[in-house]
Amino acid sequence: MFELDSRLANDCALVTDLPLCRVLLMKDANYPWLILVPRIAGVKEIIELSTHQQSELYLESNRVSRCLQQLFSPDKLNIAALGNVVSQLHIHHIARFTSDAAWPKPVWGTVRNCLLGPGVERAHCINKTRIGDKL
Repeated sequence: MFELDSRLANDCALVTDLPLCRVLLMKDANYPWLILVPRIAGVKEIIELSTHQQSELYLESNRVSRCLQQLFSPDKLNIAALGNVVSQLHIHHIARFTSDAAWPKPVWGTVRNCLLGPGVERAHCINKTRIGDKL
């Protein structure tokens, strides 16, 4: 049975469920940052998915990427499945801008997360709604 890793649950807000993946919005106001998590128990690597599931993951990744492009017009999309800290398979989709605080470096460990607080939480909820409407 699928269970979302507690670190992802703590760091993210639920946006929606697609046919294969749960779509999460990272609670970091520095970047528009979505995470796809296949709702398959025990999966750590993309190669552990069936061929059909891999195809669905690719389609859902494209869908999320197009959503970020349409809503935010980033200079670059960063898409990655790392899993060094959280081994549960999850794919980051981060809209990056040449003006963002970490550019051109990776988002991890470069700039302190801008977690939700007054004002930021409202903007985060607006983005979550806009993204959910696009997906």
